[in-house]
Amino acid sequence: MTEHYLGVLGVAEALGVSRHAVHKWRSRYPTDSTHPFPEPDVEIDGAPGWAAQRLDEMVQWRDGLPGRGTGGGRPSTARQTYLTEALARGLNRDEATRLMATMGEEFPEMSEAQVCEFLLEKWRGLDEMDEILARYR
Repeated sequence: MTEHYLGVLGVAEALGVSRHAVHKWRSRYPTDSTHPFPEPDVEIDGAPGWAAQRLDEMVQWRDGLPGRGTGGGRPSTARQTYLTEALARGLNRDEATRLMATMGEEFPEMSEAQVCEFLLEKWRGLDEMDEILARYR
């Protein structure tokens, strides 16, 4: 039976980026870097190939990339929404960032966006509980 792998072009199309971006990632984030690009499963005549089931791993890797520039770039929409809500709830930016980082360490399978949404859902649940309790006071 023939096994099928994704080449650089297949990975690029699946992630919605250019082939050039995947080549840059591989060169900028080698195996000895702090955020290495996932190693290929096979290599044929110098061309890398990844198993299709590793796409989730590559998405998580991409989501962990720092933003552009020294300041980390513009925060994602999920992060902006989370930070706005955290500030409204009395947390300062450092506290909100530490909370998000701690949750990310506790649940490494979750992307930053998923951590933000999880925390927002928990806060919404607390708001609903407060509304219910207020009716009985």
